[in-house]
Amino acid sequence: MKTTSTTIDNITEILTQIIEFTERRRHVLTCNLFDYKNPGFHPYDMPVTEFADCMTEAVTEHVCSRRILVCDRKHVRFGEDGCFDAVPVVDHKAEKLLSSDPKQYLHLQIHKLSENLMNNRIAVELLKQKQQRNSE
Repeated sequence: MKTTSTTIDNITEILTQIIEFTERRRHVLTCNLFDYKNPGFHPYDMPVTEFADCMTEAVTEHVCSRRILVCDRKHVRFGEDGCFDAVPVVDHKAEKLLSSDPKQYLHLQIHKLSENLMNNRIAVELLKQKQQRNSE
């Protein structure tokens, strides 16, 4: 387990990490839409469940002890000062769908992008509201 220490408050750190993760995921999913016809292509996605579990634990720890405690996972690693790395993984479900029904594959990628955009917008809006309250 790694405990991050930072000069910014805990909730800001969590929201910033969620925003960064969703921006990275948008890039991966966009590549899935543009590159799917390339020979040897494999669709990827970010390790969403692993990252969500990390954020859930971080929020739980914040509620209990007013600090951030995050645990590394197989594809998500945390560093100091709120830095993290998340490695894209092959999306086997999308890969199977691509080989059997490319149209449904494209719908899946668009759905994931829409969901990801919503998550990003929520985190951005929460961060804006938090910053406005802090500046008052």
